[in-house]
Amino acid sequence: MSSKKLTLCVLGCGTMGVAILQGIQDTLDKTATDGDYAQATGYPHAFIATCSQEESQVKLNRIFEGRADTVVMCGENAEAVGKADVVLLWTGCGNFYVSPYLIYLCPISSTKPQAAKSILDDKDVYLALTDKCMVSICAGVTISQLQGWVPASTTVIRAMPNTPCMIREGMTVLSCPPKTSPDYKTFASNVFSTLGRCRFLEEKHLDAVTALSGSGPAFACVILEALADGGVMMGLSRDVATELAAQVLRGAAGMVLNTGMHPAAVKDGVTTPGGCTIAGLLTMEDGKIRSTLARTVQEATRVASTLGKEPAK
Repeated sequence: MSSKKLTLCVLGCGTMGVAILQGIQDTLDKTATDGDYAQATGYPHAFIATCSQEESQVKLNRIFEGRADTVVMCGENAEAVGKADVVLLWTGCGNFYVSPYLIYLCPISSTKPQAAKSILDDKDVYLALTDKCMVSICAGVTISQLQGWVPASTTVIRAMPNTPCMIREGMTVLSCPPKTSPDYKTFASNVFSTLGRCRFLEEKHLDAVTALSGSGPAFACVILEALADGGVMMGLSRDVATELAAQVLRGAAGMVLNTGMHPAAVKDGVTTPGGCTIAGLLTMEDGKIRSTLARTVQEATRVASTLGKEPAK
């Protein structure tokens, strides 16, 4: 597989699918020579985007206009899967929002198993998946569920991306069965690394990942907004306060990610004896911010564990 020119099919290509395709294409374009892709291995070099409505097909054709490597197919899932080497399955948000990266994603929205199963129940789609790899970004639908809906020879990988993928600063966690081919693992990692950071974890951790990484941008934005409110309270204009707060969070996160420093070390580096920082930190502790945020992730994990489950009859 590693030396083969691969075709990636995005089955149900909404905004997340568009972002992934554009991320890969931008990465390959940067290494292109004389208009042709360099011989990059472990990446797709041809792309198929499928949809079920003619309106979506028009939008997709407009987005990928001029790209000879990308084909848009409407209502032809089985044929598309048959032409692909790897299939990306997404049954969530299918809306299009025009932005620099054309992506809006709510990865923790409830995905009913029937939504994915209805696509895979098609006999021709089922057969076309034989001996291929399917990467699912359907929240809450487990590998064991998916494996029950595809041929035994199909490799299933789960992916949990998050909304910062829209600016190529996303975090994606991948999970796959123990005997998954190294080539497929490399391929999946390459695909999602075009949208930010990517790593593998056991599937048992995906509920916590959904809560922390998937829901985390919402939690972080509450903190960002609160810090900006404090700046406004002390006389800063809203736009200035928001910019300062956003850059503070971005910078602090960058110090942790880029230097490997522990968050406590970053905090201590700012805190001087008798200074304003320690005064502010004690105020935060008075509000039990640590336990509140930790419990927030705990509760979100509990809810994430219910996604994809059939309702009790």
